[in-house]
Amino acid sequence: RGFLQSTYAHVRSLSFVSKKMDCVVAIDQGTQSSRVIIYDVSSMKHLASHQLEHSQIRPKPGWAEHDPLEIFEKVNECMEVAYQKACAASERPISVKALGITNQRETTLVWDKDTGKPLHNAIVWLDTRTETICQQLEVEFGGKDCFRAVTGLPISTYFSGVKLRWLLDNVPAVKSAAAAGKAQFGTIDTWLIYMLTGGAQGGECVIDVTNASRTLLMDLETLTWHQPTLERLHIQPSLLPRIVSSAEVYGWVRAGALK
Repeated sequence: RGFLQSTYAHVRSLSFVSKKMDCVVAIDQGTQSSRVIIYDVSSMKHLASHQLEHSQIRPKPGWAEHDPLEIFEKVNECMEVAYQKACAASERPISVKALGITNQRETTLVWDKDTGKPLHNAIVWLDTRTETICQQLEVEFGGKDCFRAVTGLPISTYFSGVKLRWLLDNVPAVKSAAAAGKAQFGTIDTWLIYMLTGGAQGGECVIDVTNASRTLLMDLETLTWHQPTLERLHIQPSLLPRIVSSAEVYGWVRAGALK
């Protein structure tokens, strides 16, 4: 029913001659909950929405995790319920033309490329378990701002790159999958797009450029992964998704309620 696009930059240029009501769907995947909103393309009028909370996993003080599979299940349920609400509220059949995503930014996860299964819970943006790694990087490379000239960011527990480094160092399943070339890193937008476009059966592995800019790994000048920074953090480029713009077609929905 729709394709994936991260913003609505081109929605108003769409022109359709149809008896159906053309709509766009927004996925708002946040720290506490997921929400799906459906809009009429012609008027941008809100038609329907649905929101569900997901579990907050706190293994230790300062640690925060989410279950990636639960997040996808909640998003899928929200899409289904919102779609049914929109159909009930509309006098015409609904036709979904595009689906966009906004997401919690720095939350980090790794999954198996072959199976599509997460290798650990997602580490949430507010998690502070990487404090020791950050301190070590500051000592080794000359201070908190050693990466700022290229990435625009200070060394901090906030950003995805150090969370990925922690997963590689501390989770045997992630370490072994990375060694075998089977590990895939992503933020929540990467995960949702991957799952919605087919998962292990050909799902797209991409990351929006603005999310990539919050990893501590992207060169702000070239908008590409910065190889010297990857080497300093001992991160293999093969783990990383393809960086894409904020407004383009990423793929066609092949899984979930709107396939």
